[in-house]
Amino acid sequence: MVLGAGLLSLSAALSLLQFPCHAYILPRDAVPQGYGAPPYYPSPHGGWLAPWKDSYAKAQALVSQMTLAEKTNITGGVGIYMGKPCVGNTGSALRVGFPQLCLQDSALGVSSTDNVTAFPAGITTGATWDKSLMHARGAALGREFRGKGANIHLGPTVGPLGRKPLGGRNWEGFGADPVLQAVAGALTIQGVQEQGVIATIKHLVGNEQEMYRMYNPFQPGYSANIDDRTLHEVYLWPFAEGIRAGVGAVMTAYNAVNGSACSQNAYLLNGILKDELGFQGFVMSDWLAHISGVDSALAGLDMSMPGDTMVPLFGFSYWKYELTRSVLNGSVPLDRLNDMATRIVATWYQFGQDKNYPPPNFSSNTKSRDGLLYPAALLSPSGQVNWFVNVQADHYLVARQVAQDAITLLKNNGSLLPLSGSSRLSVFGTDAAVNPDGANACLNRACNKGTLGMGWGSGVADYPYFDDPITAIRKRAGDVSFYNTDSFPSVPAPKPEDVAIVFLSSDAGENSFTVEGNHGDRDNSKLSAWHNGDELVKKVAAKYSNVVVVVHTVGPLILEPWIDLPSVKSVLFAHLPGQEAGESLANVLFGSVSPSGHLPYSIVKASTDLPDSVSNLKGFAFGQVQDTYSEGLYIDYRYLNKMRIKPRFAFGHGLSYTTFSYSATIRRVTLLSPLPPPRGPKGPTPAYSTTIPPAAEAVAPPGFSTVWRYIYSWLSPDDAKDAHAVGVAGKDKYAYPAGYGTAQSSTGPAAGGDQGGNAALWDVAYEVEVTVRNAGDKYGGKAVAQAYVQFPDGIEYDTPVVQLRDFGKTGVLAAKGGEEKVVLKITRKDVSVWDVRAQNWVVPEVEGRYVVWIGEASDGLRIACYTDTLTCEGREGPV
Repeated sequence: MVLGAGLLSLSAALSLLQFPCHAYILPRDAVPQGYGAPPYYPSPHGGWLAPWKDSYAKAQALVSQMTLAEKTNITGGVGIYMGKPCVGNTGSALRVGFPQLCLQDSALGVSSTDNVTAFPAGITTGATWDKSLMHARGAALGREFRGKGANIHLGPTVGPLGRKPLGGRNWEGFGADPVLQAVAGALTIQGVQEQGVIATIKHLVGNEQEMYRMYNPFQPGYSANIDDRTLHEVYLWPFAEGIRAGVGAVMTAYNAVNGSACSQNAYLLNGILKDELGFQGFVMSDWLAHISGVDSALAGLDMSMPGDTMVPLFGFSYWKYELTRSVLNGSVPLDRLNDMATRIVATWYQFGQDKNYPPPNFSSNTKSRDGLLYPAALLSPSGQVNWFVNVQADHYLVARQVAQDAITLLKNNGSLLPLSGSSRLSVFGTDAAVNPDGANACLNRACNKGTLGMGWGSGVADYPYFDDPITAIRKRAGDVSFYNTDSFPSVPAPKPEDVAIVFLSSDAGENSFTVEGNHGDRDNSKLSAWHNGDELVKKVAAKYSNVVVVVHTVGPLILEPWIDLPSVKSVLFAHLPGQEAGESLANVLFGSVSPSGHLPYSIVKASTDLPDSVSNLKGFAFGQVQDTYSEGLYIDYRYLNKMRIKPRFAFGHGLSYTTFSYSATIRRVTLLSPLPPPRGPKGPTPAYSTTIPPAAEAVAPPGFSTVWRYIYSWLSPDDAKDAHAVGVAGKDKYAYPAGYGTAQSSTGPAAGGDQGGNAALWDVAYEVEVTVRNAGDKYGGKAVAQAYVQFPDGIEYDTPVVQLRDFGKTGVLAAKGGEEKVVLKITRKDVSVWDVRAQNWVVPEVEGRYVVWIGEASDGLRIACYTDTLTCEGREGPV
């Protein structure tokens, strides 16, 4: 059951506010035939995998000492704008030594506070194609979150994956490919968690557009209808890798999948996440995405954030005191609550947060030293809430390196770039200079004014400073004229050798804000640059003979209005660089470094080059909006290759000031069978008494003074006694969902068995050693070797022409022969497909000819390595 279809009557809406402890429940809307969310119960216990064994043993010892109300207290937030000054704050169990936990945005920096680094966004990080930088950025993020006292980092984002180019939050993730997302996400998780901070991989799953994503009292969130194979091979792939990396928390998406809300989708949470993928941490809802009490608990949700109902700020919750009631009256088995609490406590132990972890030293609610301790309460005491701890250290170096190495050179006719410091430059566009009102002038960056360093919404951070491009350009060149306008001004007649640099931008963000008519998603089906940027380029190109276009953007743009103009000789995508927008760009423009970024998505010539299901946003519908993934596996370059559509610039494309040559060898590492070896049984998990606890465990201590709107886990003495009487009598049974049961499985799905799935999926089947050589004679540079797999002809499965499977980036290779070897690995999973009948990963041809293509882009594949003969040859790619 999920929130109902259609619009509610006024009386029904008012009843929600009068009785906010119960979700408004109606039958699900029908989803298209062939899609469904089958029941999967009970929620699997955590603690059966060796890497988590010690943490679960400690957690069992602690949870066994907790009262009922203490257990329910730690599974939910205390309410929005309440408690500790973080964006999310759990309850605590201080009597037994378990603290309140601080959950804090964002994926690119510690949000809503000062003295932090505003790192480049995820999409920028993906554009580096550099594993070492992905990890270094994650480690720096982790150090800053720990330094601010945040227990849980609400990142990284791997969903949305980037299925829809117009999607508002694509820029928070790493690119429109499951492997690129998976590698960057897993390395970010490792970097963050090595600092003792719990990372949160999000949003599970199908949140590929912003409009109509959220459930509310009047309409359900849209249903992302995804078939089983597509779900496994595309959208779950990054989550599986994150779980393989040991991520501590998973955040569910706002929307539904196949008709069932993600926060209470039993098949998704119990079946896939906890059983098949072996997730050992805890599952939290997105903010205000929790929509029911008993059903969500049974379906595998472990933590409600920020604790409120869908209508916040009244002190009402579907859990906390309601979860206490539900356990007392027998609706939610005590066994389920014990596992919820144990998962949370075990994760806290897993990352050593029981040992000298700092408390929060900042406030998300005010920049002042002193402020309200409970801002949502009408009458709140005040006190010091900010200690202004500076956690930046030298992280600007990592931020600048990421921003610099992500810059993607798309075009460089006549080798116009790099520029000379003696060039006479004219710079056009407001995107070249910091917002004149201040870098942080717009709340949550919800404006596109000045240089675009990040999108808008919850996934942002405050800039400690902003190094803008025009300042850095002026440092490098002596003769610079800057026209801080997006309309072409009157300019002196240029000389033939003069160079014009035009800055463009395109913004997007979360649906909670509207910017220039864009409701989160980009509302421009043409994917044009904002502020009439196309017209500015055309007018500059009509006046100047040498034009460089620099683009700061959340994603792909249509460049056709000007890309072939003879004056437009060079185009750079600088993506979203964060605070280090200036020097990072100037280093590339003036040749201090060669550009080494590669596109994390394709740039098409027209939006119609992609299927309607991908290129268009879903509009309003009465009832539940249905977003059906009819394109299946075929998004971005996969679709373009299948349909033989040539993009303007392909996924993975990126030029350098030099050129590189590639050679390769391949060797077999592991002989594969069609199916991975059978998984073993699950290990033991913590066991507790399942007897309904006494009513006294649900009642507040005598004399406890409450704060209005703060969400507690206690019941009144009378409510506790009544609920307990019902539970002990066992007469009034809850209407459990179809297929509900309580017997734990000792094995689980065949595809499971370890964190992320069957451990054999990560057996290396083949290694390809790529020798990369700088073939240029003037500039050094970094190269990216990309490995794509082509499945054998004639197999029974439809597969994309090629699929990215691994990549590696060199260090700086010196001109005239600098050389480096890059080892790329192809795993069992990389040469498998998800078989919906076997419900397992199947290698279709154990002895067949897979081709591992090596190249610099998805359409620039130049070496074919064959798995049957273990030979490689220079050859034009299949696309």
